[in-house]
Amino acid sequence: MTVETRLGAQPADAADPPGTDAAVQFGNGRTWRDYVGLAARGFAMGSADVVPGVSGGTMAFILGIYEELVMSIRAGARAPFWRALFKLDLRAALAAVNAPFLAAVFAGIAVAVLTLASGLEWLLEHRPVMLWSFFFGLVLASIVTVRTRIRRWTPALYAALAAGVVGAYFLVGAVPVQTPEAAWFLFLSGMLAICAMILPGISGSFILVLLGKYQFVLAAVNQRDLFSLGVVGLGAVVGIVSFAQVLAWLFKRYHDLTVAILIGLMAGSLRKIWPWKSTVASIVDRHGEVVPTVEQNYLPAAWTGEVFLAIGLALAAFVIVIVLDRLSEAR
Repeated sequence: MTVETRLGAQPADAADPPGTDAAVQFGNGRTWRDYVGLAARGFAMGSADVVPGVSGGTMAFILGIYEELVMSIRAGARAPFWRALFKLDLRAALAAVNAPFLAAVFAGIAVAVLTLASGLEWLLEHRPVMLWSFFFGLVLASIVTVRTRIRRWTPALYAALAAGVVGAYFLVGAVPVQTPEAAWFLFLSGMLAICAMILPGISGSFILVLLGKYQFVLAAVNQRDLFSLGVVGLGAVVGIVSFAQVLAWLFKRYHDLTVAILIGLMAGSLRKIWPWKSTVASIVDRHGEVVPTVEQNYLPAAWTGEVFLAIGLALAAFVIVIVLDRLSEAR
């Protein structure tokens, strides 16, 4: 199956006719219920993006909207969108970028970031094993489900998979640094983080950690620091539109190879989200926060109640992803 046949909304003639229980119809064949589902997927992406080590792109892959997301973002830099915009044909411009789809997904992401930032910050500080266990199960299951998108594995694809694993493994083990809080660096941080955020397995939040800006941005969200968020957001817009061009081209020309690399990135990222870690070295940043710089994964020494709960959460997350995948295939 090609990228084009998997992407996009269903054609208008495939939608339920007016008067059915689907109720409201949209121009691209989706109903209001479909958009609620897209917003929920965006919420899941936003929830993942807040946590360093977990990629919103992974969630998009799991939930079946990844390629449509990339292609829709890519359209923002294409000629049809700009021609319509210069002609002040707003309807055509919005249609060119699949605007209803993007609006629903990004609305869900925004709601998740604004509502869950403080809660996830608390979990990271007080219940890290439980949080990492759940996301470990999600990512592990996503590897199992996404691999079926490649019908025939070849030696070249296995080599691409291995390259992705090695690259992500060493990247997520990199040491974070202290960096300036000037507007230009916040802009650059937004650009780099958003590029990682739409790559399954590479966490945009973790890139912010490496750049020394994760705590800063999280505090800006919780304190409603609109200037800092605006600068980071502007960098993210520039970065995502630019990087989407590259991804879209890769999907069209080298679909299976690209998917193999992305699966490898997800597999390599499991190093970062392993639930049991011990801090080997840390630094105190300019805000007085202790930031781990080197962490070592370990196996728990005893079968405690916490271990059983962590394994249970990982299994629950694994099952959730498998069930969602089966449901999407049945539609």
